[in-house]
Amino acid sequence: MTTISIPTKTGVTGTILSSDTLGAAKTVTAPFGHALVAAAAKNDRIVGLTADLGKYTDMHVFAERYPQCYFQMGMAEQNLVGVAAGLARTGHIPFATTYGVFATRRAYDFIAIGAALAKVDVKIAAGLPGLTTGYGGTHQAIEDLALARSIPNLTVIDPCDATETAQAVRVVAEYPGPVYMRLLRGEVPVVLDPETYRFAVGRAVLLCDGGDVALISTGLMTARTLDAARQLDREGIRCAVLHVSTIKPFDREAVLSLIARIPVVVTAENHVITGGLASTVADAATDAGLAIRLRRIGIPDCFCESGSIPYLVKRYGMDADSIAGAARSLLEGCK
Repeated sequence: MTTISIPTKTGVTGTILSSDTLGAAKTVTAPFGHALVAAAAKNDRIVGLTADLGKYTDMHVFAERYPQCYFQMGMAEQNLVGVAAGLARTGHIPFATTYGVFATRRAYDFIAIGAALAKVDVKIAAGLPGLTTGYGGTHQAIEDLALARSIPNLTVIDPCDATETAQAVRVVAEYPGPVYMRLLRGEVPVVLDPETYRFAVGRAVLLCDGGDVALISTGLMTARTLDAARQLDREGIRCAVLHVSTIKPFDREAVLSLIARIPVVVTAENHVITGGLASTVADAATDAGLAIRLRRIGIPDCFCESGSIPYLVKRYGMDADSIAGAARSLLEGCK
């Protein structure tokens, strides 16, 4: 576990440039696409594929720079993964992009058999994770982490922001085996400081420390979790924030070390509360025989409505206020 400790005005620590995922002070345009171009400049084995979504997954940046290494597969997600697996078997490192719902719901067997069972270097970058689109259940990948996590040999990554997305691309390009990575596209907020933060597969990062509540988050929910920690800090409640960007392989040591000393735990994920981060934390605690009080922040057991992102975040209790409220409720119950 890595601990980053940079004091802030409130006393909460962390490498935080902005923590508002809906109106960040600083953003980066298409970090995935630009990072893939940079990786390809160093490794000519990298190729890019998409299923008719180049513009909407930032793969167009790569296509414009390396048109000879870019493959447009059309609306055929199973074929996308199958061709990527074939390219990997011939020595290439394919990055394949589509939306998370199409990758996991439509091409699940191809990921499991063509990529994971074969242990080939297929890297799937899946857009529209969780509540990052208002287009309802057909486009919101609310269960993809649970599905991907259940496949043997498959690495599963949920980046926090532009910094981690760019770093993850560079690392994943050199990481052996199949990878499923959630994709934040377009104008992506900067939450983690690129000068001090370093992504590594399978490593959780303690962004700030405190002894009252353990806040464990993944993906874009880490920004909201940091906001919640600031709220609670102003009330005299000291929170530890552990950012878990790799769902699999899971940093059990970091999580168990944290919840062993702070058994009051809130998890936060941009995903249904079953099968993703919360379930992984609960599994680890159970296996270790640790008794914890756990509240899960995430999407409930439902397909979400259509609507604006701010409305949906409030509607399903996935904002900073909800995370802080869960922490207060747990502490109240401990009295």
